[in-house]
Amino acid sequence: MALRSLEWLEEPISPYIAGDLRVKPASEAWERRQYYALRQAVFSEEQRLLAQDRDERDFRAIPIVALTHCCGEADRVVGAVRIYEQEPRLWYGGRLCVEPHYRRQGMLGKALVNEAVSLALALGCDRFLATVQEQNETYFHRLHWRTLERIELLGRPHVLMQAELQRYPFMPRHVSLRALRGARHD
Repeated sequence: MALRSLEWLEEPISPYIAGDLRVKPASEAWERRQYYALRQAVFSEEQRLLAQDRDERDFRAIPIVALTHCCGEADRVVGAVRIYEQEPRLWYGGRLCVEPHYRRQGMLGKALVNEAVSLALALGCDRFLATVQEQNETYFHRLHWRTLERIELLGRPHVLMQAELQRYPFMPRHVSLRALRGARHD
């Protein structure tokens, strides 16, 4: 007799969390599709900030993704951020998001911010800014950002912040985050 459900289990089954995560610019079509799907899920469906997540900046933005790996192959986007050059040498980051099951899993958000700022630096950035939801301001202070101005955006409090470029990269880039867990990066 085959079991048709797992109701007999006393404990709920936790979702699978991959241990091998890597952050890099999106280069494959499937990575870009999942990148946009994650942003839509977080900013439109979960937070209800935007009816449609995509905007005119996406045409010039570089998408950066956090990928899970299974058996050595990338298989799913679980984090995202974009960067774009607003004017010569002035770069912005935005739309930082992580799939709910991967939040507070260590270094995923840090690795996305590290890659975003470090890639912009490699492309000639002299100043890197982001508009951050106010509840994330302290988190960005720990990642070597300073607050410039408080603003209201989309009916919610935000802060305009600037990265301290001399502190980047503050962690290795393009490596498995599994190897970096537990290491301290100041």
